[in-house]
Amino acid sequence: MSPERESCLRYRMELLPQDIGHLRNLTCLYLDSNNLKEIPAEIGTLSHLERLTLSNNSLSSLPAEMGALQRLHSLHLANNSLTELPVPLCQLRSLTFLDASDNKIDTIPSSIRHLEKLETLLLLFNSLESLPEDICLLRNLHTLWLGNNHLRSLPAAFGELVNLDWGFNYSTCIHVPQDNVQTMSPFFWQHTYTVRAVTLWRQHGPGLDVPAHPEQTPETQLLGAW
Repeated sequence: MSPERESCLRYRMELLPQDIGHLRNLTCLYLDSNNLKEIPAEIGTLSHLERLTLSNNSLSSLPAEMGALQRLHSLHLANNSLTELPVPLCQLRSLTFLDASDNKIDTIPSSIRHLEKLETLLLLFNSLESLPEDICLLRNLHTLWLGNNHLRSLPAAFGELVNLDWGFNYSTCIHVPQDNVQTMSPFFWQHTYTVRAVTLWRQHGPGLDVPAHPEQTPETQLLGAW
């Protein structure tokens, strides 16, 4: 195994050894599908780390020292037990990809605004009821997945994310769970010109009134419902 890359997938580890801090030249660390309940503070010494995968574990928190990983650009945290997006993550100024799907997250800190390079943010299958206004400052964000949460509105300045493409998997549609999102800012429809289509998920609940797009084309129309 290259000293720059370490893979410990499906080892059923419950503890990551503190000696991990000795791998100072490590750039990629894969720890998916173990039984990890915590990450040692020593991980903060891996100053060259660029990619870290921790999906499919049992993490309920992350050490504050992770905020020191200033070269980290890709972080995978899906399918853990996080109840909030850990504040130390908002110190990762090089981060471009963050997957925190399938957790129990109900809070996004306002400090998320510091992730100025973030391009992809995946928050599917959480417990979010709202988003902070500060998320609208992530001007490089082009992929934001919010399906299967409990959202009832979007921030007023959401439409300022003009590069946002809400493609879901390989779809070019925005997927809006009709039973979750009851109101959406008209600024979203008026200013997010990269949006190509909208699909409503018909489950239960009231209909969603979508304002007309001022430059609506056949590619930027309300497609209907599933």
